[in-house]
Amino acid sequence: MSADAARAAEFLSQLAVPARLAAYADLVRRGNDGATLAELAYALDVPIQEAGNLLARLVGAGLATGTGNGVYRANPGVLREAAQAVDRAQPVSVLLLDYPQLRGNFAHGRLTSLPPTLSERYHQVGELFARFLALEALHAEDEINRRLSAVTDDVAGVRRMLVETGWLERDRAGTTYGPARPFTATE
Repeated sequence: MSADAARAAEFLSQLAVPARLAAYADLVRRGNDGATLAELAYALDVPIQEAGNLLARLVGAGLATGTGNGVYRANPGVLREAAQAVDRAQPVSVLLLDYPQLRGNFAHGRLTSLPPTLSERYHQVGELFARFLALEALHAEDEINRRLSAVTDDVAGVRRMLVETGWLERDRAGTTYGPARPFTATE
């Protein structure tokens, strides 16, 4: 696991505790005004000591700022930065830079929807996935499925789309796949 992924996982584990999530949500709602320990305890209907423990965990994780009886504020930017770092680490993210028109079909480095079959974007998604697979030889269907599963839940649909768009060729039995055409400078 990358350091960025580990950091994102730590944020999520801190916010997985309902009371901490409620405290964080209240701080986010208050914005730059923030909240004192007493205000947060009152808002959450918990003893001050418990509110202090919740805030200590949020501050320790970098999700909030503040100390002692001062004002605490949420730091929502760290969640955004962590999500963006994890997104950048996804294997298809670098390729998506060459296909900005396809970003709407992906979320967090994973294909969420295929464009309409006869559209230009359908063929562009085929090209993107062909580049992602970077096949130079024949591969068993299991290997193709394993590679595609890193970036899509619809492995069969994407595999079929690659065959339909002419980027992937399969044998008659449908168990072995290979590149159907080479990339050219214009593709």
